[in-house]
Amino acid sequence: MTRHFLSLMDLTADELHKLVYRAIELKREFKAGVPCVAMKGKTLALIFDKSSTRTRVSFEVAASQLGGNSLFLSPSESQLGRGEPLEDTAKVLSGMVDVVVIRTGGHEKIETFASHSSIPVINGLTDLFHPCQILADIQTYVEHRGEIRGKRVAWIGDGNNVCHSWMNAARQLGFDLQLAIPPGYEPDKALLESCQSQASLSASPVEAVEGADLVVTDVWASMGQESERTKRLKAFEGYQVDPMLMSHASENALFMHCLPAYRGFEVSAEVIDGPQSVVWDEAHNRLHAQKALLEYLLN
Repeated sequence: MTRHFLSLMDLTADELHKLVYRAIELKREFKAGVPCVAMKGKTLALIFDKSSTRTRVSFEVAASQLGGNSLFLSPSESQLGRGEPLEDTAKVLSGMVDVVVIRTGGHEKIETFASHSSIPVINGLTDLFHPCQILADIQTYVEHRGEIRGKRVAWIGDGNNVCHSWMNAARQLGFDLQLAIPPGYEPDKALLESCQSQASLSASPVEAVEGADLVVTDVWASMGQESERTKRLKAFEGYQVDPMLMSHASENALFMHCLPAYRGFEVSAEVIDGPQSVVWDEAHNRLHAQKALLEYLLN
C-alpha cells in the first residue's frame, strides 16, 4: 500500500520515533563517508506553488545523497500553470517518478493529489501543516537533550501551519505543549480539541514559557499574509522571544525557529544568535530527517 506523509498523523508514534533516530544515524553515516543508496535509480519530483529555500535545497540534496535524482516543477513551467487538473498530473507523474513533494497553499490540494497518486506524496508545506519541519525539529532536540517525551515545549506567536504540526507532534510523541497566541490568531479549533490532552492555550507568553525545555517561534506574517503585516505587528506586541522571556524557561532550555527569521520582531538577535539557539542545527537537519523519510516511504 502506498504511504503518504501529509501530516504527522499519517505515521504512528513508533514510526515517527524510528524516523528521528534513523535521521540521526544517516547524518552520522554521511559525515563518516558511509554511502546510502536508498534512492538508487529513483527520481523525486518537487511541485512548488510557494517559494522556498530550505525545503527545496534539502529535498534535492537528500535525493542526491541517497543516490537518486530530482526534478523541480513550478506552475509557470508546467501544465499545472495552464489549469491541468491535479488528478491528471498525479496519475501522469505516478508512472514517471517515484515520489513527489508538494509545497502549496490549500491543504485540500495535496489531499486531492495524494488520493490519485500511486506513489508516495510528501507535504513540503501547506497552509495547514508543515510536518517535515517538525521531523527536523524533533531530531534536533533529541541530539541536544535526548527524548522529548514528557518535556515541556512553549510555542510563542501565530497559530499557523508550523504550530499545527507541533500540536500533532505533542499528541504523537507525548510532550506538553503550551501555546501563547494573540486573540484572533489561535490555531484551528478542531485540531486544538483533538490535541487537548497534550496542547493547551496559555494566558501569556511568560506563562507558556515558565519551566519550558524548548521555546519555539515563527514569523508573525507567513507567506501570503504580507498585506496583514502592519495589523499583525500591532497584534503580536509583547510576543517577541527575547532574553527576558527566555529567563522564565528551564536553565538549559533550547530555542528553535524554522526560518526565515526577522530579528527584532518575533525574536531578538540576542536569542537567535545566542547560546541557547539551535536554529542552524535545526535547519541543517531538514536534510537528514527528509533522507530518513524518503528512505522509509520508498522502501
